[in-house]
Amino acid sequence: MFPRNTVFGVFLIFQLCIGVPGNSFLFLLYMHTFLFQHHVKKIMEPIFSLLMLANTLTITFTLIPHIMSSFGVRWFGDSVGCKVVLYTYRVTRGVSLCTTSLLSAFQAITVSPSNSKWAWLKCKLSTWTCPSFLFFWIFNMLIYLRIIETVTARSNFTLVGHGYVDAYCQTRQFGNQNSGTYIMSLLVIRDLVSVLLMIGTSLYMVNLLYRHRRRALHLHSPHVSSQTSPEHKATRTILLLVGWFLFFYFSNNCLTLYLFYAHEKIPSLEGISAVLSSCYPTICPFLLMKNNKIVSQLISSFSLIRITGSHGIFNG
Repeated sequence: MFPRNTVFGVFLIFQLCIGVPGNSFLFLLYMHTFLFQHHVKKIMEPIFSLLMLANTLTITFTLIPHIMSSFGVRWFGDSVGCKVVLYTYRVTRGVSLCTTSLLSAFQAITVSPSNSKWAWLKCKLSTWTCPSFLFFWIFNMLIYLRIIETVTARSNFTLVGHGYVDAYCQTRQFGNQNSGTYIMSLLVIRDLVSVLLMIGTSLYMVNLLYRHRRRALHLHSPHVSSQTSPEHKATRTILLLVGWFLFFYFSNNCLTLYLFYAHEKIPSLEGISAVLSSCYPTICPFLLMKNNKIVSQLISSFSLIRITGSHGIFNG
């Protein structure tokens, strides 16, 4: 019978081996399309690329420490290693939140009718992409700088009281209450703005899809009514992304807050928190692959090669 920690470690390795290659593959694909295939370049390609990069880093810096802990590996770093790992994880997770929100807003503007009040923004989207990326990285790097001061390597395995604790690292409450309140206020504002923007644009896109469906039902040709435009397929994919993101984001935040304020720390819940925080980055690329033409063409080519090879074997 395998120990519970070993089984959990194998599960985390499986999640790592799915999430990192999936995000890396789509990142390279989107970057190749953006840099070299100008005839198919779209406004969303850079946003998808940044999202895949943030997802890859989030999965890596979330799961690897917990995998090491599950197999009883000693922490090879010191306090500096803890600061780097936790800081990178927090920053990339924040960038993922902001990028998903931006993706939802851009898609809502893209599919808005030409007579809507948002139509004038379509021509400005390309000029806002790079400044938005720069702002996301700088903003999240600045608000998490406090982690560099508060995180240390874990030295006591029976810690109690408020604070962040995992298998190797720990942090205590802010020594300066005003500084802590200010940083927490920035985090709350960031989360509220991003989540409300995602919810608002998602409801707007749902309304557009519903109106489009009602118009299609009034058409006499069943062939025409059953057709779905690429824009609406992309909208449904992004709505699915937003839905999964909000579910895992709130679930992880609730568990993180509980662990932070719990008097006694529960190691198993720390692992569950890591799984929740990396679930969305893991499934994200596979949701996007379903709506990617290049991926669909590759799958069709491999299927054709496999079928041709099978016929060759049977005929031979």
